[in-house]
Amino acid sequence: MATKGTATVTISELREFASFAPAEQRYIRRSLDVALGKPDTYKRWARDAGEMVSIREQYEIYRSIDVLRALHPEEAGLDGVEDFLGPLIRMAAFDLAQERLDSFSAFRFLYERLLGAWSRPWLPSAFCGAAALPLIRPERRRLLLHSISEAAAMAQGWSGREPKFYPEWIEKEVA
Repeated sequence: MATKGTATVTISELREFASFAPAEQRYIRRSLDVALGKPDTYKRWARDAGEMVSIREQYEIYRSIDVLRALHPEEAGLDGVEDFLGPLIRMAAFDLAQERLDSFSAFRFLYERLLGAWSRPWLPSAFCGAAALPLIRPERRRLLLHSISEAAAMAQGWSGREPKFYPEWIEKEVA
């Protein structure tokens, strides 16, 4: 029974990933490679000098992931909120400023995998905070902020289930 439940969850996550635009899918896979420190990330993902610089910056920004994972602030209190949300919003602002993630759903999908299921309650505030920053162009700000549903913004509870599907680069076969 557990295997069937896990397969259902994985298929659901796979479908959600498939619903994202190709640029979102590419950015999520790239971001996971950066977060995991895969050695061939530059070679695989940098199509030009601009992307090379972006990946280098992303490595720097993502250095705070381990710190964020360790902070784990309490949902019901204010202790540790500033230590956690500041770096999380900074990281989210970088990702949103890349203009590859067009929705809260894609952002949430990525960040659940970067930080873990426990981070879900914090993601709407980090997303909204980052999307509202002046470095995000006004048109993008509107698009991003309209992408978060009322249900996501006002959720009273979040699943503690860890993500099962982690998208990866798939090499194309050369005939």
